[in-house]
Amino acid sequence: MQEEPQFAVLHEFVAPAKRNLSRQTWDYLMGGAETETSYVRNRVGIDSLAFRPRVLRNVEKVDPSGTLLGHRLRIPVILAPIGSLQDIVADGGLAPTRAAARFGIMHMLSSVCSPGIEAVAQAIDNPKIFQLYVRGDQAWVDDYVARAIANRYIALCLTVDLDYYGRRERDLAKRYKATARRGPPADHFQARFKWADVARLKSKFQIPIILKGIATSEDAKIAVEHGVEVVYVSNHGGRQLDHTRGTIEVLTEVVDAVAGRAEIIVDGGFLRGTDIVKALALGANAVGLGRLQGLALAAGGESALARALELLEDEMRRCLGLLGVTTPGELDASYIAPVAPLSREGWDSAFPLLKEGY
Repeated sequence: MQEEPQFAVLHEFVAPAKRNLSRQTWDYLMGGAETETSYVRNRVGIDSLAFRPRVLRNVEKVDPSGTLLGHRLRIPVILAPIGSLQDIVADGGLAPTRAAARFGIMHMLSSVCSPGIEAVAQAIDNPKIFQLYVRGDQAWVDDYVARAIANRYIALCLTVDLDYYGRRERDLAKRYKATARRGPPADHFQARFKWADVARLKSKFQIPIILKGIATSEDAKIAVEHGVEVVYVSNHGGRQLDHTRGTIEVLTEVVDAVAGRAEIIVDGGFLRGTDIVKALALGANAVGLGRLQGLALAAGGESALARALELLEDEMRRCLGLLGVTTPGELDASYIAPVAPLSREGWDSAFPLLKEGY
């Protein structure tokens, strides 16, 4: 008889993750800034969209795959960069990179994640992206970009919404600092970083650039005017500026502003296959997974994360078929309609069975 899988539904990663993490690390992963309004709005924005399904179409064979920067993704998802990932899983950035290779997507490695840019590149031969926080001068930045190119990262991601570190009150109330924040502060380098620096990097290096933290159509237009290959819509999971819009609310105006001149990634509260399909219908090329990635890694490391991706794929395939399409490329905004969200508020609105003890 076939053995039952350890994880049959996505909410089953939550309890073991919480059990395996300290209270400090759980709150670092799952918390937001100040009132956590931005954090909650990410989920409310997703929950404020409903599907408009079409019927009587041949959907016997559904292919949920996508592409990003010319690379095939088994599902249109990337593993978003998580700082201090070594606090969540022992082998840090190696675990999600291996899970991504095992499943067939890509991991974006954070520059404040151990064991570092070279070690991860040497361990796994799979397309991967390097994300950089600016913590030094031009020479420091150029060295990192050169190392990313030398180690065959397919793109460089610059996070641009961290000029000041957000007031994450769950951490402040416990006087907790994640490992990446325990060294001398260097945030002033990020605060100085500007559009001219993006232009300089574009002129000096031959590597696609992703800007992560775009939250308006105005900045999306400036990004494509600078030749940026990927616009990444994000509010840092609600961990930076409080009282922003949910990222899926921002997505449509960014898609319109970009007008096909760059690819688009969005993250922020995406926890289910249906969430991902909503973003694709509104024009995203891929969705970044942050907290779900962290939950799976905390619950069981690389293998648990690969299993979470399998469950997302199953949810996506069923959702696409029930919408009456066979590929994400057939989706458009006609499959989405605004609705009043239910009374569930918080990150766990995606997992209502948790409140019933499942």
